[in-house]
Amino acid sequence: MAAREDGRAAVMTDVARLAGVSSQTVSRVLNEHPHVSALTRQRVLAAVRQLDYHPNALARGLAGGRSRVVGVIGFNTDLYGPAATMLGIERAARAAGYGVSIAAVEHADHDGVLAACGRLTDQSVDGLIVIAPQTAATAALHRLPPGMPAVAVSPDTRTPIPAISVDQFTGARLAVTHLLELGHRTVWHIAGSDDSLDAQGRLDGWRATLEQAGIAPPPPIRGGWSARSGYRAGLQLAERNDVTAVFAGSDQLALGMLRAFAERGVRVPEDVSVVGFDDIPEAEYLVPPLTTIRQDFGEVGRRCVAALLSRMHADRPKGAMYPAPDPAIQPALIVRRTTAAPSGPESMRE
Repeated sequence: MAAREDGRAAVMTDVARLAGVSSQTVSRVLNEHPHVSALTRQRVLAAVRQLDYHPNALARGLAGGRSRVVGVIGFNTDLYGPAATMLGIERAARAAGYGVSIAAVEHADHDGVLAACGRLTDQSVDGLIVIAPQTAATAALHRLPPGMPAVAVSPDTRTPIPAISVDQFTGARLAVTHLLELGHRTVWHIAGSDDSLDAQGRLDGWRATLEQAGIAPPPPIRGGWSARSGYRAGLQLAERNDVTAVFAGSDQLALGMLRAFAERGVRVPEDVSVVGFDDIPEAEYLVPPLTTIRQDFGEVGRRCVAALLSRMHADRPKGAMYPAPDPAIQPALIVRRTTAAPSGPESMRE
């Protein structure tokens, strides 16, 4: 908190009064203007520290011709993945001295992305981050305003702008390999939404890992991302006696499946092992605690902001450029108590 008797946060005039200078001089010091004496600069900075003054980034940016605000376009913000991605971006932007303006889009299609882009452009944002893990949304990235620095959160590396994402294929490979190494003869898969590039990456990784092990993949069960979809898929799988391991495309799908298995008397992991994807905060508190694939959404946010700043400041001297981040972020397998070796001698449920 600011060091004021009335408890109010300090403003620039408070700093100017304490330092015995004008507000314009304070602004010059904070913006590192060269025409300020060393003694005056020291007095102003001492007053800033004493008052714990935090300048308004937006106001400073507008004075310098920049809004210091990043626009973020997102979809399905009620789901954990998109919400966690937005939070990671917001934290990284704030750490870099930028505010965030969010445009949530109900339909992840070409027109929805461009409309959201227009709203953010009207707010004079300095750059855009588009969370576009859907096929239809990716097409809109080719129609962004010319000259607008932009970065995408997307597993599609063919985008016209830098794309940052977690390696979904590798995440699925980690999940399936874990189950096969426990001794399961095959792994079933509950896939996410049909239009999701993330779901497709997990599906591809699941299928490729089984085929490389010489196993013909069973037919995937497709649905949405909700626990309700997982519950319906779980009811189907509970009717089969040849299912001993399931890779769910998200933790929410796994949650619904666990409920269906419990209702049908299928024990986890004694009868069926389950691996989810995302590592939602509740995963370790499910019954039993869920084995899953962790995505580092904080790192997604940091790399997105770093890539965007690099494009926003591409006209700076080379030494001042922000480093270009690696686009693929590696996931991690988190082993808990929903996976175990198959109990039957034939690796099948009786």
